[in-house]
Amino acid sequence: MANPELMSAIRSRLRAAADPARAAGVQAYMKSDMPSLGVRVPEVRRIVKAAARELPPGSLEDLQSDVLALWRGASWREERYAAIDLTGLRLAAGELSMLPLYEEIIRSGAWWDLVDGVSHRLCELLQTHREAMTRVLHGWSTDADFWIRRAAITAQLGAKSATDPALLAAVIEPNLADPEFFIRKSIGWALRDYAATDPDWVRDFAARHGDALSPLSRREALRKLR
Repeated sequence: MANPELMSAIRSRLRAAADPARAAGVQAYMKSDMPSLGVRVPEVRRIVKAAARELPPGSLEDLQSDVLALWRGASWREERYAAIDLTGLRLAAGELSMLPLYEEIIRSGAWWDLVDGVSHRLCELLQTHREAMTRVLHGWSTDADFWIRRAAITAQLGAKSATDPALLAAVIEPNLADPEFFIRKSIGWALRDYAATDPDWVRDFAARHGDALSPLSRREALRKLR
């Protein structure tokens, strides 16, 4: 069951930190119907950490309830950021039971800042539950929802030497022909990130896929390589 005191503490502190002058610009930049309070992301994180330290969830189930209550009941975009930040508590680390919650965030959030907000959580689950998450990401890579496909592509960001290049190729390849900007951008981003670890693999991938790799994806993938 969600903790109403924790919800109230987070919401009231976010409102107290609101910056109306900044909020209008943030909402316009995000092209969002959901209004913004104008609270900067580091401040949202600080507020969530402080509130969770004072009013910690008693169990993983309680934490999940808190996240969903904050997410589903959000009136302001920063409340959704706060819900994502709650998933970073130690209780949730490496817990595969968090996956349906992350999927809900991706599907209902349906915008880059919210979808990308859980990419590192997916990466952590992949490192902890390699076989199960590999199956999940294979499935997500061909989902009808392009945000789910973007999440599959970006799920290894920051994995460095723990990246599974076969999986990276497998989730990118079904999406090479997709004209959606956010898919093409994510392909380039994922490749550029892995290029810092294995530049030869990324060069070879780009060469093997030739014109199938969009100019945007190719430019992003090779941007830091010579």
